[in-house]
Amino acid sequence: MAVIEFIDYSMGFQAQDGSVHNLIDRLSMKVEEGRALGIVGESGCGKSMASLSVMRLLPHGAVVQGGQILFEGRDLLQLSEAKIGGIRGNKITMIFQEPMTALNPVLRVGFQIGEALRLHHPDMRRDEVERAVIEALDQVGIPQPRARIHQYPHEFSGGMRQRVMIAMAMINRPALLIADEPTTALDVTIQAQILDIMKQFKQSGGMVVVTHNLGVVAELCEEVVVMYAGCAVERGTVHAIFRHPRHPYTVGLMAAIPTLSSPKTPLKTIAGAVPAIMDFGVGCRFAQRCEHCQSICRTQRPPETWLDEAHVVQCWQACGAAKGDA
Repeated sequence: MAVIEFIDYSMGFQAQDGSVHNLIDRLSMKVEEGRALGIVGESGCGKSMASLSVMRLLPHGAVVQGGQILFEGRDLLQLSEAKIGGIRGNKITMIFQEPMTALNPVLRVGFQIGEALRLHHPDMRRDEVERAVIEALDQVGIPQPRARIHQYPHEFSGGMRQRVMIAMAMINRPALLIADEPTTALDVTIQAQILDIMKQFKQSGGMVVVTHNLGVVAELCEEVVVMYAGCAVERGTVHAIFRHPRHPYTVGLMAAIPTLSSPKTPLKTIAGAVPAIMDFGVGCRFAQRCEHCQSICRTQRPPETWLDEAHVVQCWQACGAAKGDA
């Protein structure tokens, strides 16, 4: 059963002249219970905007253009602010980027973690909230949690602050956890510990992992969506995507990963950069950076091509339509 499902979801940003520039274009994907979905791509590809759409926390100027985001059979985009407020931080929670700045520096850590409990469970007694906070810190490996709840964020290391963010997100036992770059700026030892904690959560709920780190996806996720300039250019199981990437962008991302087997081989790069939202064009949004680009790629958006039941790609070359096109 799908915990969360995007169906042809589109959103963009309104310009000063009133026009709307499309960013996320007809995104479809879903997360099953007990499984994790990785969303990968460069900065500016729409990964974080997709996760913020679930939380209904899009920035000023953002415009939902169509589609649905279904959670427990309800379209989150159609719920009132009061109803989405009962879901946000309770049934759906999010670990935001930058744990060094996400915590309020003037509030004690225990108070911040317990805030979600007090908001969604107002009948809980103070001692019950405190016990739950201590238990949450203990579950994420914070030593001496009973003493730590009275400390401030500056008294925690970067890795420990990230654990606090995870404890805060998990304290209400959500059905869906969204982790936006959960291991950024952490050393590899702390990264491994954070991933172990997240694996434990996955046993009881669905998870979305937004990251540029393909190693995190390989370690934590069963399925992956590769996003480029707001489009899901390729999606499928981790095995299918990692073993048999078909979209040129996915191939480029895989080729840029350093390996121990060829330490002296220069890393491959993808020429150019993600275009600005007003420069996406009408065809394939990767066309201007693709070494296989043909004329049809610049004028028509490629359709979804199912390579098998676990692997779909949006690419004219993959579906064979561009062959022989000059």
